[in-house]
Amino acid sequence: MGCAGFTCSKHSLCALNILYVMVSLLMIGIAAWGKWFGLVSSFQVVGGVIGVGVFLFFVALVGLIGAMKHHQVLLFFYMIILFMVFIVQFSVSSACLAINREQQDHLLEVGWNNSQSTQRDVEKSLNCCGFKQVDPNDTCDASCFPNHSCLPCADKIQEHVGEVLHFVGGIGLFFSFTEILGVWLTYRYRNQKDPRANPSAFL
Repeated sequence: MGCAGFTCSKHSLCALNILYVMVSLLMIGIAAWGKWFGLVSSFQVVGGVIGVGVFLFFVALVGLIGAMKHHQVLLFFYMIILFMVFIVQFSVSSACLAINREQQDHLLEVGWNNSQSTQRDVEKSLNCCGFKQVDPNDTCDASCFPNHSCLPCADKIQEHVGEVLHFVGGIGLFFSFTEILGVWLTYRYRNQKDPRANPSAFL
Protein backbone atom coordinates (compact mmCIF):
# COMPACT_ATOMS: atom_id res chain seq x y z
CA MET A 1 0.00 0.00 0.00
CA GLY A 2 1.34 3.45 -0.87
CA CYS A 3 2.13 6.18 1.59
CA ALA A 4 -1.22 7.80 0.93
CA GLY A 5 -2.94 4.75 2.42
CA PHE A 6 -4.48 4.09 5.81
CA THR A 7 -1.56 2.11 7.21
CA CYS A 8 1.06 4.68 6.26
CA SER A 9 -0.98 7.52 7.77
CA LYS A 10 -1.44 5.54 10.97
CA HIS A 11 2.25 4.67 11.30
CA SER A 12 3.33 8.23 10.50
CA LEU A 13 1.00 9.68 13.12
CA CYS A 14 2.12 7.13 15.72
CA ALA A 15 5.79 7.89 15.01
CA LEU A 16 5.19 11.64 15.32
CA ASN A 17 3.48 11.24 18.68
CA ILE A 18 6.18 8.89 19.96
CA LEU A 19 8.65 11.68 19.11
CA TYR A 20 6.52 14.15 21.11
CA VAL A 21 6.41 11.72 24.06
CA MET A 22 10.20 11.44 24.02
CA VAL A 23 10.63 15.24 23.84
CA SER A 24 8.18 15.75 26.73
CA LEU A 25 9.95 13.19 28.93
CA LEU A 26 13.28 14.82 28.05
CA MET A 27 11.97 18.24 29.11
CA ILE A 28 10.64 16.87 32.41
CA GLY A 29 13.87 14.97 33.07
CA ILE A 30 16.16 17.93 32.35
CA ALA A 31 14.09 20.28 34.53
CA ALA A 32 14.03 17.80 37.42
CA TRP A 33 17.76 17.11 37.01
CA GLY A 34 18.57 20.83 37.07
CA LYS A 35 16.51 21.34 40.22
CA TRP A 36 17.90 18.24 41.95
CA PHE A 37 21.55 19.21 41.39
CA GLY A 38 20.94 22.85 42.25
CA LEU A 39 21.68 24.20 38.76
CA VAL A 40 18.36 26.08 38.78
CA SER A 41 16.85 27.22 42.08
CA SER A 42 13.84 29.06 40.64
CA PHE A 43 10.74 26.94 41.19
CA GLN A 44 8.85 29.02 38.62
CA VAL A 45 11.30 28.12 35.85
CA VAL A 46 11.42 24.44 36.76
CA GLY A 47 7.66 24.28 37.26
CA GLY A 48 7.04 25.98 33.94
CA VAL A 49 9.27 23.58 32.00
CA ILE A 50 7.78 20.54 33.75
CA GLY A 51 4.27 21.88 33.14
CA VAL A 52 4.92 22.27 29.41
CA GLY A 53 6.46 18.78 29.32
CA VAL A 54 3.45 17.21 31.08
CA PHE A 55 1.03 19.04 28.76
CA LEU A 56 2.94 17.86 25.68
CA PHE A 57 3.03 14.31 27.07
CA PHE A 58 -0.76 14.13 27.51
CA VAL A 59 -1.42 15.71 24.10
CA ALA A 60 0.92 13.17 22.49
CA LEU A 61 -0.74 10.36 24.45
CA VAL A 62 -4.17 11.40 23.17
CA GLY A 63 -2.83 11.49 19.62
CA LEU A 64 -1.13 8.11 20.00
CA ILE A 65 -4.23 6.38 21.38
CA GLY A 66 -6.43 8.05 18.79
CA ALA A 67 -4.10 6.95 15.97
CA MET A 68 -3.84 3.35 17.19
CA LYS A 69 -7.59 2.96 17.65
CA HIS A 70 -8.66 5.26 14.80
CA HIS A 71 -10.83 7.00 17.41
CA GLN A 72 -12.66 9.87 15.75
CA VAL A 73 -13.37 11.95 18.88
CA LEU A 74 -9.81 11.69 20.25
CA LEU A 75 -8.35 12.52 16.85
CA PHE A 76 -10.63 15.54 16.49
CA PHE A 77 -9.64 17.05 19.87
CA TYR A 78 -6.01 16.18 19.24
CA MET A 79 -6.13 18.00 15.91
CA ILE A 80 -7.71 21.12 17.46
CA ILE A 81 -5.27 21.25 20.40
CA LEU A 82 -2.27 20.67 18.15
CA PHE A 83 -3.37 23.48 15.83
CA MET A 84 -3.72 25.88 18.78
CA VAL A 85 -0.27 24.87 20.04
CA PHE A 86 1.08 25.48 16.53
CA ILE A 87 -0.31 29.04 16.46
CA VAL A 88 1.16 29.90 19.88
CA GLN A 89 4.53 28.25 19.22
CA PHE A 90 4.88 29.77 15.76
CA SER A 91 4.12 33.23 17.16
CA VAL A 92 6.58 32.91 20.05
CA SER A 93 9.31 31.47 17.81
CA SER A 94 8.88 34.27 15.29
CA ALA A 95 9.06 36.83 18.11
CA CYS A 96 12.31 35.25 19.37
CA LEU A 97 13.84 35.59 15.92
CA ALA A 98 12.57 39.14 15.33
CA ILE A 99 13.28 40.73 18.73
CA ASN A 100 15.79 43.61 18.65
CA ARG A 101 18.50 44.64 21.14
CA GLU A 102 16.39 47.26 22.91
CA GLN A 103 13.52 44.82 23.43
CA GLN A 104 15.97 42.20 24.68
CA ASP A 105 17.32 44.64 27.29
CA HIS A 106 13.83 45.51 28.49
CA LEU A 107 12.71 41.87 28.79
CA LEU A 108 15.91 40.87 30.56
CA GLU A 109 15.55 43.68 33.10
CA VAL A 110 11.91 42.79 33.78
CA GLY A 111 12.84 39.14 34.26
CA TRP A 112 15.77 40.08 36.47
CA ASN A 113 13.63 42.24 38.78
CA ASN A 114 10.85 39.65 39.07
CA SER A 115 12.86 36.76 40.54
CA GLN A 116 15.46 36.86 43.30
CA SER A 117 16.29 33.17 42.82
CA THR A 118 16.99 33.73 39.13
CA GLN A 119 19.30 36.60 40.05
CA ARG A 120 21.28 34.33 42.36
CA ASP A 121 21.51 31.60 39.71
CA VAL A 122 22.79 34.02 37.08
CA GLU A 123 25.25 35.71 39.43
CA LYS A 124 26.67 32.37 40.52
CA SER A 125 26.91 30.80 37.06
CA LEU A 126 28.22 33.88 35.18
CA ASN A 127 30.33 35.20 38.08
CA CYS A 128 28.81 38.69 37.99
CA CYS A 129 26.83 40.97 40.30
CA GLY A 130 23.90 43.30 39.78
CA PHE A 131 22.18 43.90 36.48
CA LYS A 132 23.56 47.15 35.09
CA GLN A 133 25.80 48.18 37.96
CA VAL A 134 27.52 46.51 40.91
CA ASP A 135 26.36 47.63 44.34
CA PRO A 136 29.12 46.93 46.92
CA ASN A 137 26.57 47.20 49.74
CA ASP A 138 24.35 44.50 48.27
CA THR A 139 24.72 40.74 48.67
CA CYS A 140 26.01 38.63 45.79
CA ASP A 141 26.76 34.90 45.44
CA ALA A 142 29.45 35.34 42.80
CA SER A 143 33.00 34.28 43.69
CA CYS A 144 34.36 37.62 42.43
CA PHE A 145 32.31 39.69 44.91
CA PRO A 146 34.70 39.51 47.91
CA ASN A 147 37.51 40.80 45.67
CA HIS A 148 35.36 43.63 44.28
CA SER A 149 36.23 42.53 40.74
CA CYS A 150 32.74 41.71 39.47
CA LEU A 151 31.20 43.08 36.30
CA PRO A 152 27.47 43.78 35.83
CA CYS A 153 25.49 40.76 34.67
CA ALA A 154 23.74 42.61 31.84
CA ASP A 155 26.96 42.76 29.81
CA LYS A 156 27.63 39.03 30.19
CA ILE A 157 24.03 38.05 29.51
CA GLN A 158 23.95 40.12 26.32
CA GLU A 159 26.95 38.19 25.00
CA HIS A 160 24.80 35.06 24.73
CA VAL A 161 21.16 36.13 24.73
CA GLY A 162 21.02 36.82 20.99
CA GLU A 163 22.40 33.40 20.12
CA VAL A 164 20.07 31.71 22.61
CA LEU A 165 16.99 33.49 21.26
CA HIS A 166 17.88 32.57 17.67
CA PHE A 167 18.52 28.95 18.71
CA VAL A 168 15.26 28.72 20.66
CA GLY A 169 13.36 30.43 17.83
CA GLY A 170 14.81 28.04 15.25
CA ILE A 171 14.00 24.95 17.33
CA GLY A 172 10.51 26.30 17.98
CA LEU A 173 9.90 26.91 14.28
CA PHE A 174 11.08 23.39 13.44
CA PHE A 175 8.68 21.80 15.92
CA SER A 176 5.84 24.13 14.88
CA PHE A 177 6.09 22.74 11.34
CA THR A 178 6.01 19.18 12.71
CA GLU A 179 2.82 20.19 14.53
CA ILE A 180 1.14 21.45 11.36
CA LEU A 181 2.27 18.20 9.74
CA GLY A 182 0.54 16.37 12.60
CA VAL A 183 -2.65 18.37 12.03
CA TRP A 184 -2.61 17.49 8.32
CA LEU A 185 -1.91 13.80 8.99
CA THR A 186 -4.69 13.66 11.57
CA TYR A 187 -7.19 15.33 9.25
CA ARG A 188 -6.34 12.90 6.45
CA TYR A 189 -6.29 9.86 8.73
CA ARG A 190 -9.72 10.66 10.22
CA ASN A 191 -11.28 10.59 6.75
CA GLN A 192 -9.75 7.30 5.67
CA LYS A 193 -11.42 3.90 5.93
CA ASP A 194 -9.88 1.12 7.95
CA PRO A 195 -9.35 -1.72 5.41
CA ARG A 196 -9.80 -4.30 8.16
CA ALA A 197 -13.26 -2.97 9.03
CA ASN A 198 -16.53 -3.50 7.19
CA PRO A 199 -15.98 -2.00 3.70
CA SER A 200 -19.45 -0.50 3.74
CA ALA A 201 -18.80 1.37 7.00
CA PHE A 202 -17.20 4.79 7.02
CA LEU A 203 -15.10 5.24 10.15
